Amino acid sequence: MRGTEFAELKAFVAVVDRASFARAADHLGLSRSALSQIIRQLESRLGVRLLNRTTRSVSPTEPGRRLHGRIAPMLREMDEAVAQAVGANARAAGTLRINTLSMAAKKVIAPRLGRFANAHPDVVLDIVVDDGLSDIAGEGFDAGIRVGGRLQKDMVAVRLTPDIELLAVASPDYLARHGEPRTPADLGHHACINWRFPGSGKVAGWEFRKKGKAVEFLGEGTVIGNHQDIVVPAALQGLGIFYAYNDEGIADALQDGRLRRVLSDWSPTVPGLYLYYSSRRYMLPALRAFIDCLLDRDLGSEGQSTSGSAS
Repeated sequence: MRGTEFAELKAFVAVVDRASFARAADHLGLSRSALSQIIRQLESRLGVRLLNRTTRSVSPTEPGRRLHGRIAPMLREMDEAVAQAVGANARAAGTLRINTLSMAAKKVIAPRLGRFANAHPDVVLDIVVDDGLSDIAGEGFDAGIRVGGRLQKDMVAVRLTPDIELLAVASPDYLARHGEPRTPADLGHHACINWRFPGSGKVAGWEFRKKGKAVEFLGEGTVIGNHQDIVVPAALQGLGIFYAYNDEGIADALQDGRLRRVLSDWSPTVPGLYLYYSSRRYMLPALRAFIDCLLDRDLGSEGQSTSGSAS
């Protein structure tokens, strides 16, 4: 196989994996026009259309799907063989693509960015904040960060934080006007601020537990949002009860009295934040270094870890 043919196939796999010419071009270090030309050359050489293109999406045709199914595993095996040959002790370098929840970006990644960059100047961190449930392998990410209960199958998981408590909160003004719910059933008489998962569009249900009894609830209200910058201010402004992970914004508002907890005896803890990556991939030196930094293992004996243990 000539070098140009290999480059065409690699470009085709990158487009299908990321379902986007723009993301594939960024990954390959090409312009979109150059990538489009490469794909056209491949289709012309094979005499078959491989991709369906619209202004908003790209997907493989049936011949494209069959071709991708055969060659993508081989290309990944080649990448893994090269990475393994480099060895675990090799210098961390290259681009590391991370897909993360906004909560993890703020709580775990952001405080350590400077330290990681200073220690590993040859690594480019490409961090995508995504509160949906993206397929990290299919979209070309090296790793993702999610709460433990939402990890994809066939993944290696590394715990980053202890378990996280769920909190039902409301402003003192709202509770003064509408009263305080004592059981989840009381929520039917309250306005609820709901969370919609980005991507799927599904509205998250609320699960409560007490003494082994689980209760699921999906309330109604005047605000539904898919970002903390909407739903938390809605609670602060007295628009209803919000059920959320205990992150810094909620904790600060509780501490200074702008929010109050309700149903605390019904609110469970859930698995904490985990970094996960495909078990079929050899761990890149850059990813190993990133995990060590997130767990504060790079601080040595002088540093104290604020994270959970790896699994």
